[in-house]
Parts: sequence; C-alpha cells; structure tokens
Amino acid sequence: MSLLERIAELNRHDLSRYVPFTVEEKRVGSIRRDRLALIEDISDTFVIGKDRVALVPGDHGARSDAMARAVAALHETGAIARLRGELYSVVPVEDRTLSTPPLFAIERAAVPFFGIRAFGIHVNGFVREGKSFKLWIARRSPSAHIHPGKLDNMVAGGQPASHSIEENMMKEAAEEASVAPALAATARREGFVSYCVETPEGLSPATMFVFDLELAPDFVPVNADGELVGFDLLSVPDVLRLVEQGRAFKPNSNLVILDFCLRHGIIGADHPDFAALESGLHR
Repeated sequence: MSLLERIAELNRHDLSRYVPFTVEEKRVGSIRRDRLALIEDISDTFVIGKDRVALVPGDHGARSDAMARAVAALHETGAIARLRGELYSVVPVEDRTLSTPPLFAIERAAVPFFGIRAFGIHVNGFVREGKSFKLWIARRSPSAHIHPGKLDNMVAGGQPASHSIEENMMKEAAEEASVAPALAATARREGFVSYCVETPEGLSPATMFVFDLELAPDFVPVNADGELVGFDLLSVPDVLRLVEQGRAFKPNSNLVILDFCLRHGIIGADHPDFAALESGLHR
C-alpha cells in the first residue's frame, strides 16, 4: 500500500447521490437523495425543491431551534441513531477554516445526515531525539463509539460551538492526555488538513486543525476521560510504517501524521509522491 492511499480512502464520494442543503442561498451541506422522504413531513423546517433542500428563513437562534426539532424527529424514527449532546457550528461548506460567522448550530450526531462540514482539533505530541522525532500515539478504548481500539494522535476531538479552537485544544489536551494548561499553551497551531468522504451516515466533509506540542523526554501522557486506554512513544519511521499498512490508525489520524512528516521534512521533496501528498491533504 502507498501513503497516497490513506488520502484516497478519505476522499471517496459520489456527489450525484446528493442534493445541496442551503441557507439563504449558501450551501452548508448535502443530503442523500434517498433520504429526502425522511424530511418531507418536516415542512416547518425545510423547503424541498427539485435540486436542493433549503432551511426556512430565520436568524441564528431560530435556525438552530428549527434544526434541533428536526433532529429530534429524525432521532425518533431512527434515522439519526445516537445523539451526542454537543453542538457544532455550521458554516458554508467552502469555509474550511471556520472563519465566517456560524449560520446556526446543530447536534453533532446529525452532521453526516445533512452533509455538514465537521471541524476538530488534533495534537501531535512529539519528543526530539537529536535530529529525529518520536510521536506519542494513543490507543482508543475498545468501547469507543467510533473506531474502537484503533491508534490515534495523542490528542484529538471534535470542535464544539461553545469553544474557540485554542480553548478546545487545551480542554482536549487536559482530558485526553493530562497536559497541564501551561504546557498546552505552548502548542503551535500549524494549519489544517481536510477531506470529504462518503459514510453510511451520509457525506462527511471535515477539517482538522493541527497542533504540534513539543514534550520533554520525561513527559508521559495519562488519559483522564476514559476514551483512551494507553499511549506509546514510537519513532516516526515506525509510525509511518503503521500508516502505510493502513489498518492500525483511525483513518483521519493518518492524515495528521502525514502532514507532520511533510512539514518536518521527514517526507522530503525527493519523495516520489511529495507533491500529491501535499495537495491531497487539503482537498
């Protein structure tokens, strides 16, 4: 397998199966055509046309309330199975950096049904050894709702509407790896990676904001929220071998690791897939 396959597997989708979901002429998502019947009776929230579904007019609060009622109705029918009790901000799909004012907020579990862009944060916890690096790699709990038992970045989590990106990074760092606030504050925000993949739940465009956190050799992460079962400090070549094999990591964590390796010259410009990897991480 090649490293490019890790990117390709998170960018497989057929947009002909979807219709745009819009707010005031702005596309915020995509709804699968075979699911339109599930929202036909929610006429106080959606206007269903031939080529799109529009959210009824209103301000941020009114839209959020209308979507909350729609999600509750879809949950009752089983169309959205497990609610998370966390709100995500919704912006136009072309906004990959969460830089525009949110149009409304939505229950996290409903994001794939409506094809809304999800945002999250990932932290590379790394240790320098001379000119080389080691990465702290987490293992997800066997009872995790998504990708149980898979390897993951040291810290990773969704981006709730209630926090800024930096606030969320610090919160997740404390919960997932017991990183003290003063240490978490030294993490460097290094951009983002993005992808769009089709899942059984719907279309999932996503952006992950990437942070690098340099750690002392004697630092050992400890999980505090029960979502992880342990950590290993691995050399980057060993991590890359696991990425290339393709089954060990939660899929989007592979992209964060590839981004780290490109930025730090571990995958250099002489690599035959260098340009394709760089462009592929920002689709």
